[in-house]
Amino acid sequence: MANQAVQHQCSFCKRIINVRNQYDMPVYDPNTGFALCAHCIKEINHFLEEHAAAEQQDEKQVFAGELDDILKKNKPHIIKQYLDEYIINQDRAKKILSVAVYNHYKRMKYGYQNDDGTEIEKSNVIMLGPSGCGKTALLSHLSKLLDIPFAVTDASSLTEAGFVGADVEVAVRNLYYAADKDVEKAEHGIIYLDEFDKIARKSGANNSITADPGHEGVQQALLKMLEGSVVEFTSRGQRKHPEAPTIKVDTKNILFIVGGAFVGIDDVIAKRLSKASTIGFGAEVQGKDDKPKFDELIHKVRPEDLMQYGIIPEIIGRLPVICTLETLDEDALLRILTEPKNAPVKQYQKLLAMDNVELEFQEDALRAVARKAIERKTGARSLKGIIEDIMLDVMFDIPKSDEARKVIITKECIEKGAKPEVVKK
Repeated sequence: MANQAVQHQCSFCKRIINVRNQYDMPVYDPNTGFALCAHCIKEINHFLEEHAAAEQQDEKQVFAGELDDILKKNKPHIIKQYLDEYIINQDRAKKILSVAVYNHYKRMKYGYQNDDGTEIEKSNVIMLGPSGCGKTALLSHLSKLLDIPFAVTDASSLTEAGFVGADVEVAVRNLYYAADKDVEKAEHGIIYLDEFDKIARKSGANNSITADPGHEGVQQALLKMLEGSVVEFTSRGQRKHPEAPTIKVDTKNILFIVGGAFVGIDDVIAKRLSKASTIGFGAEVQGKDDKPKFDELIHKVRPEDLMQYGIIPEIIGRLPVICTLETLDEDALLRILTEPKNAPVKQYQKLLAMDNVELEFQEDALRAVARKAIERKTGARSLKGIIEDIMLDVMFDIPKSDEARKVIITKECIEKGAKPEVVKK
């Protein structure tokens, strides 16, 4: 009796179907008699898949058609000019990033317009430089200029699958949302992994025989993304489980830029150079005072130094472009305070001008701010914080009156905590 067929007519194709089980007539409403047979559902599904594929192809053609205009607007010298408005010094780093981004666009265009079997590989970038030298600022301003999605992810928050923390797929998910949930655009975007040095594996005296969720396991997981694989992830706020709907993004054409301070890498480079320079009878013996400076060493970094630091060789092979940034001296920090479009001094001058107040920083005061930032070893990132401390009382008291005034910040305000001079105009 269980296998006895019952006949129903499909409401769509009008066939009489012998219904032996639910798969012969997947849709059936006994109250209305409405029914859809398996054949019709297969046909409908086939048409839907064709329609989705056609829509995806249309999106590709539209995106490919936009690339000529994008390339014209984003030539290397134009990108560098834009970065020059916001970032002081670091000219070599600006050139490397400008060329990397322009080549990324050209690689996209080639992929859309050519099918001759030749494949242009990605030139992923690794950025090294001390804290506060402008790595994140460079990428932040670059993201505002670009016509493709750009996402920043903190690599130190990533963990190997199964440990407490964020899975490496988060980096691709952030890009997907930066692309307004457009998979096609996300698959040609740029991902910046900040604090990349924090996932260097422990070596030597720090070697651990226990599980290391923040280090080598994460690098192995990231390797698959850098090489180009389909990354599957759930939407934001949704738990990962077998029945959860997932989004798939192919990372083959995503440009990866990774950056970090790599504290101590200069010692690794110096050790390698000293070995090379002290071998043989004609080698020069360096004294303690002849120790090279950080800026001299960082530009001599090689892949073997990164391996010694704790980055696995496979990852280094997928990061062929090494971009190095110098430390910022007092003069550079002074320029950062006043020259860029978003310079801290300009920001506070605009804020006080809204209360009919003129703000003046004496040059020795600005130099004192720069020296304090150097003492803290935090580079440019602490400049605004130092000024904020000085300006707090001024910004609290200024709105009490509407009269026109001038506030003068002196060297004593920075070094001795003296109150700024307030002069009636």
